[in-house]
Amino acid sequence: MGKDKKLPRPVWWKNTFFWFAGVLFVLAVYGLLRGADTIRDPGQVREGGLVLIYLGGAVLMAVNGAMTHSQAVRAFAEACEDN
Repeated sequence: MGKDKKLPRPVWWKNTFFWFAGVLFVLAVYGLLRGADTIRDPGQVREGGLVLIYLGGAVLMAVNGAMTHSQAVRAFAEACEDN
């Protein structure tokens, strides 16, 4: 990257892992309030704990988002030190 081009500061809301985590969490809460059948895909096999699967997916995506965001912040800090 050229010396004259400034690196953008990483921001958490541009990390799509956080967006997916939020959507999965909202769907899990909706399924908890209205029943698992409301979030089940058409033709999906009926299984217990569908809401917990969505919550687990939300947690996993949030952890991925936190890890990748912290890595981006560290890389940004290292790049700024080089200048």
